[in-house]
Amino acid sequence: MLALAIVLFVANSLFAQLPPDSVLRRYAAGMLMVGFKGDSVTADCDAARYVRDLKVGAVVLFDIDLTGDATLGSRNITSKERLTRMTAQLQAWADYPLLIATDQEGGKVARLKTRYGFQPTVTAEYLGTVDNEDTTRYYASRLAREMREAGVNVNLAPVVDVLNHDCAAVGHYNRCFSAETDVIVRHAGWFIDECRRQGVLCTLKHFPGHGNAISDSHYGFVDVTDAWTPRELEPFARLIDAGQADLVMTAHLFNRHIDADYPATLSSKTINGLLRGQMGFDGIVVTDDLYMQAILDNYSIETALELAINAGADLICVGNNINTGYEADRPYRLVDMIVNLVKQGRIPWQRLQESRQRVLRIVETQNLAS
Repeated sequence: MLALAIVLFVANSLFAQLPPDSVLRRYAAGMLMVGFKGDSVTADCDAARYVRDLKVGAVVLFDIDLTGDATLGSRNITSKERLTRMTAQLQAWADYPLLIATDQEGGKVARLKTRYGFQPTVTAEYLGTVDNEDTTRYYASRLAREMREAGVNVNLAPVVDVLNHDCAAVGHYNRCFSAETDVIVRHAGWFIDECRRQGVLCTLKHFPGHGNAISDSHYGFVDVTDAWTPRELEPFARLIDAGQADLVMTAHLFNRHIDADYPATLSSKTINGLLRGQMGFDGIVVTDDLYMQAILDNYSIETALELAINAGADLICVGNNINTGYEADRPYRLVDMIVNLVKQGRIPWQRLQESRQRVLRIVETQNLAS
């Protein structure tokens, strides 16, 4: 009887601390960065439901719909004018600071392309090879100004991985500044400076280092234990120390040197222990897309959500734009899962509060474009 009384007391105390469902759902939705289809928005479209009704924390935009015909201009970005109208409407629907993100690294990974009316960009590797501050600042400033003018306030860039051309997902596409950490830190710092001047937040990726990963976590489990070196942490550490880290994106990479059980995105040792504890980062941690095969092949989505949020992730990226297909109600189901996990005591309510506070603090302290 005493044991039962203790269990009931603990359970009642737990639930007594939870807010109403409406608040819990609002905070859960605020942890999602979601994608949608279409280069314009209407009152009954998915984007309206996600932003106006569900109140997701962020949206992520693409120019190619990989769940459709995968042609240029088949997703959200088809022209500068249409993009600007769409982002303005999204912000008008939001009664909160909506983060609108895209990957505008430059060169081969640039969603805002010349065919849509934007200026040409260059790869990070080109900038690192030229190694000239004026050149990097020029291209970064132009890129960031066009993002701001189009209403995009979060750049999922720069890549601060160490260059290895054998890396299928990163080095092969010239997405890294250099194999030298000093060069990476210099150019990433200049890139971030220029984005911030335009009111655009930046995202360091892919933590704790993707440069020596030969396989691609889009398509399956990737173990970097034998290839990864601690030197890959240096660009992240130095940029964090310099106060130049707004967001950090985790990679779905397994690295036994850091955590013998979980890949980085799901690893408390990696996020709470290494990134937050040892390296002192208290900005926004955003996951790479949680529906990539490196996660789905090994975990249920509910388990992945539980692990990622408890590990310290603040934004869960669900682009709805990879080979797992597009599902219009996916964000709603994820909110349901997060709420249920909190109610079951598997995710502390405080974790949702911490994430919301981090997002609001960065929005307030940076001159965020909206």
